[in-house]
Amino acid sequence: MAVRKLARGMGTFFKDCEHPESRWSKCPHEYKIRYRNAAGKQTEEAGFATQDDAITRLTDIYKEKKATVRSQSKAERIQKYGTMRFEEYAEEWKAGQRHLAVASVRHLDSLLEHHLNPALGSRRMNSFDHKVVDHFIRTMERLKTGLATQANAFDKLRAILLDAD
Repeated sequence: MAVRKLARGMGTFFKDCEHPESRWSKCPHEYKIRYRNAAGKQTEEAGFATQDDAITRLTDIYKEKKATVRSQSKAERIQKYGTMRFEEYAEEWKAGQRHLAVASVRHLDSLLEHHLNPALGSRRMNSFDHKVVDHFIRTMERLKTGLATQANAFDKLRAILLDAD
């Protein structure tokens, strides 16, 4: 029994007969697929008439599994951090930044203290969208904050929000 693998994590398809792989297209036996389900258990399905049918099924399973994992983890993060205030989340995020030099920590503290927390500190993490960030940038422009400071504040805000996503 020869097995043909697809991209890592997608699974395999094969025929459970004595025919060599080169003869599969003319062989009357059905294709089988083997993959790991969302729980990590190895699963087999049979009854695919063509190689394309088997590959299509494996692709569908793979896409479904990836979408489910992503949406589950996102839902868990929203539940855990969604009601947390930005100021609290930023402190937790900062604690996880292990390799910051002393000057970088001072710079981050300054950005948080003078720009990010006054404008966004009380906002809940699940209330951020592009309009909130755009309003924050426009406010800095209106207050005539320097371009370098605007860029640094935006970069830190983006890093914190992307971490929360």
